[in-house]
Amino acid sequence: MLKQEIIENMEKIVSECMGEENPACVTTCPMHTNVKEYIRLLREGKGEEALLTVREKLFLPGTLGRICAHPCEGKCKINEISSPMSIAGLKRYIADNFDKEELWNLEKEEKNGKKVAVIGAGPSGLQSALDLIRKGYEVVVFEKLPVKGGMMAVGIPEYRLPRDILAHEISYLEKLGVEFKMNCEIGKDISMKEIVDNFDSVIIAVGKHKGRVGTDIISNSIYSAGDFLRMASLEREKLSLGERVLVIGGGDVAMDCARTSRRIKGVKEVFSACLENSFDEMTASKHEVKGAYDEGINFCHGQGIKEIIMSEDNKIKEVKLKKCLSLFDENKNFSPVYDENQITDLKVDTIIFAIGQAVDGDFAKDYLSQRRNSTFECDPATLQSKDNEKIFITGDASGESVIVIQAMATGRRAAESVDRYLQKKDLLEGRKIEDTKSYDTKLVREVNWEDVKERRLEINELDPEERIKSFMEVSKGYTKEQAQYEADRCRQCECRLCMKECMMLKNFTSCPKELFRNYLEKGYQEMDKMIAFSCNECSQCTIKCPKDLDLKSNFIEMRKEYIKDNGNKQVIESFIDADRIQRMECSREYCTTLIHEKKPKYVFVPGCTIPAYKPELVEKVYAHLKEVLGDDVTAMLRCCGKVTKMIGQSDDFVLRNKIALDEIEKTGADTIITICPSCFVTFEQTVTDKKVISYWDLMREKIGMPKEIIGKGKGSKVVFNVHDSCVTRNVSSHHENVRWIIEQLGYEYEEMNNIKENTRCCGVGGMVCNSNPELYKEIYTRRANDCTQDSVISYCGSCRGTLEAAGKDSLHILDLMFGDTYNESTFEKRSYSSEEEMWEHRSETKIRLEKLK
Repeated sequence: MLKQEIIENMEKIVSECMGEENPACVTTCPMHTNVKEYIRLLREGKGEEALLTVREKLFLPGTLGRICAHPCEGKCKINEISSPMSIAGLKRYIADNFDKEELWNLEKEEKNGKKVAVIGAGPSGLQSALDLIRKGYEVVVFEKLPVKGGMMAVGIPEYRLPRDILAHEISYLEKLGVEFKMNCEIGKDISMKEIVDNFDSVIIAVGKHKGRVGTDIISNSIYSAGDFLRMASLEREKLSLGERVLVIGGGDVAMDCARTSRRIKGVKEVFSACLENSFDEMTASKHEVKGAYDEGINFCHGQGIKEIIMSEDNKIKEVKLKKCLSLFDENKNFSPVYDENQITDLKVDTIIFAIGQAVDGDFAKDYLSQRRNSTFECDPATLQSKDNEKIFITGDASGESVIVIQAMATGRRAAESVDRYLQKKDLLEGRKIEDTKSYDTKLVREVNWEDVKERRLEINELDPEERIKSFMEVSKGYTKEQAQYEADRCRQCECRLCMKECMMLKNFTSCPKELFRNYLEKGYQEMDKMIAFSCNECSQCTIKCPKDLDLKSNFIEMRKEYIKDNGNKQVIESFIDADRIQRMECSREYCTTLIHEKKPKYVFVPGCTIPAYKPELVEKVYAHLKEVLGDDVTAMLRCCGKVTKMIGQSDDFVLRNKIALDEIEKTGADTIITICPSCFVTFEQTVTDKKVISYWDLMREKIGMPKEIIGKGKGSKVVFNVHDSCVTRNVSSHHENVRWIIEQLGYEYEEMNNIKENTRCCGVGGMVCNSNPELYKEIYTRRANDCTQDSVISYCGSCRGTLEAAGKDSLHILDLMFGDTYNESTFEKRSYSSEEEMWEHRSETKIRLEKLK
C-alpha cells in the first residue's frame, strides 16, 4: 500500500497540474471554440481540418468571423506586450476559403417523438434548435421578423455582415430539418397558450429589440437604435433622415447607427454625442470607433441632451447639448453631473437614441414574470423558467447574454436542459455549467517573447470615401499570406512543459494530471509497472513545472511497493542482473577498506564505475591525496548501494548502504571524498555525522591540483563540451569547479545546451538502461544532440560511458587530468569490452589501492 503522503502528492498533482488546462482564448469563449487547434491546423496548411475544428462548436463561422466581439482576443497571452492574435479574422479566413456544404455534418439521432418550440430565430434560438434537432427532437422556430438571424439580421449593418453570408450559414439548420415559421408573431398570429399546449417544451429566445429613447417627444424624426437599424436592414428605401443626423450614445450600437446613417441617401453630416469625455472612455470597441472616425463621424464627447426644440410641423429644429462633468458618484453608481451653462447648439434633422434596449415580453405575460430589466425569471444555471417548468429562457431574455457568442452559449445550455427535462433526468447532476460560460483559465504560461512577431496584421478595408457610398462589406478579410503570418504569431499556449522535456512521460500519458488521475482511480497495482520503472529520477519534470510538482517521488515509491507486493522479489527481469552486479560490487572479493593506526580525517571513496573503467585513474587520485594529505587520508572501495535503491529494492539498499557506512566508520575519518556524483548524494543522504565533499571541490578549496598537470592542455586544438550530472544538478560547486579544473589544465571548452542546474539525464538515471533500453537510447541520443562539439567531458563514470554509446568522443575529467595531453578527437572507445574485463578492473583497483596504503 502506498504511503498516505504519496497519495496526497498524487492528489496534489491531479489538482494543480495544468496539462489539461485550456488557454485563455478557449476558456474566455463562451462556446469554448478550440482556437489553439484551428490556428495550428491553419498554419500547417490544413484548412479543411481547421474549418471542421471551428464547426465542432460553431455553425456560423463566417458570421462570427465578422461580427463576434471576440472577448478571447482581450485575454490572448501575447496581448501582454504586443497586439493580440486576430482570432476572429482567422476564423473568417477559414470560413471564407474552406467552408463547403459537403463538409457540413448532417448526422442526427433518430426521432424521439417529442416536439420543442423555439420562439425567436436569433443566435440563441438557432443554437438551441440546432442542438435539439441533432438529438432527435422535432423543432419548430417561430419568428416575428421576415428574416432569420434576429439582431444579426436586423441589428448588425450589412457593411459588417453581408446578409448572404448569414443566410447561407443558417440554411444548415433547414438542411437538418428545423422548421421555421416566419412573420409569425406570438399573441397575434398564434397564441402563447397554443404553443405551450402543443409542444413538449418551449424555449424563449427573443432578443432585445425594444429600443429606448431619451425623450417624451414623439416624432418621425426620432428613432430608437433598434427601430432605426431594423428599418435600415429591411426597409432602407423608406428612410428619410435629412442632411444632418445626431446619434446619442457611446457604445457599439451607437457606432453602428452613426455609420449606417452616413450611408443613407441624402445624409451629409453625422454627429455622435456621448457622455464620456474621450475616445478612451467610450464603451464602444476601439475598431468600431476608428471605423466611425475614418468615415467622418463628428464626435461630441462629454455632451448630453438638454433640450430638443421642435418646429410647428413636429420636425426637429435644433438640439441643445449640455456639458457632462462626470458620470459616476463616489460609490461608482451612474449619476451624471452636468454644467447647465455650457451649451452647444446643433442643427439636426434626425435623432437616433442608442442608449439601451429591452426585451418585449408582453406575448408571455400570462405565463412568465419579468424582472425590472425586462428579462424573464429563470434559474441562472439551467435557464428553466421559475414560473413554468417546461419553458426555458435563453439569450437576451435570460439576462445573461450580451454578445452573439454568449447568446449562442446560453442556447446550447438551454437545449441541454430541455433534453434532460424531457428525458426525465436531473437538470444539474453530473453537468458542467461552465461548459457554456466564460471562465478564467488556470493555465500559467510563460511566453518566449523573442519569438513573438510584434504586431498583428490589421485586415485591409475599403477606402472610407468609397465605403460610405454603399453598404458593401468594409472588411476585405485576410489574404493567404496574411493569414499565414497571423497564424504564425500564435504561441499555442499550453503547459505540458514536463511532457516536452520528459521522454518517458510521452510514452505513457498525455500529461501528469491524466496519469495520476488514473493511478488514483485504478490503483497503482492495475497500472503498467513499466511506467514507474521507466522514470529517470532526473527531476526535470519538476524543474520544468511552473508549480514545482514532484512526480519522481511517486515513481520511486511505487517501485518499492511493486517489489514488496511481490514478496520482496524483483518484478523487472532485467533488474535481476543489475542486482547480481550490485551484490558482487559489495562483496569482499572486490572491496577493501584501508585501516590506518592513526585516525585520518579523510576517507576517499572512488565508487564503482571509475574503478571498473580505469583502475589507474583511481590510483592517481589517491596518490595525489596521499601526496598532499599524507596519513590524514585513507580509502574505501565499496558500493554505496545507489543502484539497489534505484531499482526499488529498498530493504536491500538499507543493508548494503549500512555496510559501507560501517566500513567508513571503521576508518575513523570524519570527511568522505567522492568522485562519483551518485556516491556524493547517497552519502549526503545517509551519513549524519560526517562531511561529504567531492574531489573537485576539495582541490579548489583546499589542496589544489597536482602541479605537474597544470597547463598540460595548452596548445590542444580540441574544444570540449561539459556534461553535468543530473544527480548533482543542484550542487553548483561541482559545476564550477570541474570547469575550473579544465581551465587550469589549459584546455578549451564550450558550453553545450541544457547544463548545470538545467542539465539533462544521460539516460542511466533510474537504471532505465536496464528496464527500458529503447527509451534509454532515445534519451542518450537526445543528450548527445545537445552537444555543440564532438568531444565531451563528464565527471560521472556512467554518464561518460553513455555518451560514448551515443557516439560522442567521451572522456572523464580524470582522463584529462591524469592521461596524456589530448590533442585531437579520436573517438576512441574507452569502455571495457566485457563484464569479465569490468571485474578484472575492479580487482586491479583493489590491488592498487592496497599497495598505496
